Amino acid sequence: MYSIKNLQGAGNGAASFAKQFGIYLVLVALLIFFSIASENFLNSHNLLNVARQVSMLGIVAVGFAFVLLLGGIDLSVGSVITLVNIVCAWLMVEAGWNPVLAVLAALLLSSLIGFMNGWIIAKIQMPPIIVTLAMLIIIEGVAYLISDGLPIYGFPESFAVIGQGYLGPIPIPVIIMGIVMALGGFILGKTYFGRYFYAVGGNEEAAKLSGIDVNKVKYLVYTLSGFFAGVAGVVILSRTNSGQVLSGKGFEFDVLTACVLGGVSVSGGHGKISNVLAGVLILGVLSNGLVLLDISQFVQMVIKGSVLLGAVALDSLQQRKGS
Repeated sequence: MYSIKNLQGAGNGAASFAKQFGIYLVLVALLIFFSIASENFLNSHNLLNVARQVSMLGIVAVGFAFVLLLGGIDLSVGSVITLVNIVCAWLMVEAGWNPVLAVLAALLLSSLIGFMNGWIIAKIQMPPIIVTLAMLIIIEGVAYLISDGLPIYGFPESFAVIGQGYLGPIPIPVIIMGIVMALGGFILGKTYFGRYFYAVGGNEEAAKLSGIDVNKVKYLVYTLSGFFAGVAGVVILSRTNSGQVLSGKGFEFDVLTACVLGGVSVSGGHGKISNVLAGVLILGVLSNGLVLLDISQFVQMVIKGSVLLGAVALDSLQQRKGS
């Protein structure tokens, strides 16, 4: 007969297994459900479309996960995507810049915006949610002023390769996401910067006492968040072949949902990139499956909002249990 300790050990083992692999079980369950519910879901064309759609989300999610690990948030990523869309398009079409120079200038701009977020949060010690929300509004206004609210198009054909091209059977945006995800995992798992991210998010005061320059860590993390949002903006611009002021609208909500689904704690100090990838795939599969089932856009909003609320609630319960 099992003793109480045996039962407790089994219970703890099951809980540990669910915590480590639960996100992947949810992904598999969704794949099975939608493959049964829609005959078009497992179509190779549709699966490639899902992969291409989630690639931009996955790119932004890496930088956003870094921010969450610090216990911060970056609500400006959607507007950064929009501004990069508009600025890069304007430089190529109106200013006649070479696409490579236009892309580099746009990425530099997005990185500077991220650095500015980090500097204000670290130096002036304003709440991240206020700083990045204000930046969202400012950047959105700037994008409208540059474009007059009108789409910008007429790029060189070579530029379309970034968002529409393939390397063999694999879309290039998916390859870019894979590279960014691998880089994010390497930073967190193999560099002292990654250890600093966890340390600052786990206990900022203890990190300071251990000699970590917390301000510089915040500068770096928010700069990376801006940079990766810029990369996603360039990919979206290349894919749509048109610079539009609504290109990044609402993106911050999707990326936050994907990261929290992937187990990155909103309180900071916990999370890993491999699980973030699973969260991104879950959100992509869910969105695609609901469209195939002809579910109303407003019902989709209710479902996605409920998913985010449930994920944050679960995270809060786990944090309370851990404490």
